Amino acid sequence: MERARLAIAGALLLAAGAALLLLRGGGADPVERGSAAPGFALPRLDGAPLSLAELRGRVVLVNFWATWCKPCEDEMPAMERLYRTHRDAGFELLAISVGEAPEPVRTFRDRLGLSFPILLDTDKSVAQAWQTFRYPESYLLDQRGVVVERYVGPRPWDREDYLARVGRLLEGEAGVDGPPARSP
Repeated sequence: MERARLAIAGALLLAAGAALLLLRGGGADPVERGSAAPGFALPRLDGAPLSLAELRGRVVLVNFWATWCKPCEDEMPAMERLYRTHRDAGFELLAISVGEAPEPVRTFRDRLGLSFPILLDTDKSVAQAWQTFRYPESYLLDQRGVVVERYVGPRPWDREDYLARVGRLLEGEAGVDGPPARSP
């Protein structure tokens, strides 16, 4: 009887330890305001690779989404208008399709008439590195690759306050006050 109690207590202790490790997320720093954006290289919808490092010096909006996500679809036309407004001034918008094959993504893009780069994160590794699991979820990065803001849920990206925020970053406004960005 005593032996059984010890075995149960040991199993509970082991389970509690495993749960604690899972909740800590492997010790990765959170991707939040002021942190350096995790690097990545993903294929574009046309197959050509693109890395975030190539865009250093530009203001970047990184958007994680999926074709089955209705709020993602609803915000895409406003994202397109934001992109067209600022693309010639040093702004880039990267729409990262998470966990999907190219064909449904291509159909989605063509149906909505999107012109910004769409990247494919078919194995979800970049979404996991960015600690993203709710769609849509977006990160605004300054020219140094530092996260200025994290947005969960759809946004009216063509509304004046979002257009102005991107415009101010493009003009050199400091993205985030405080300590320098942590390296990923």
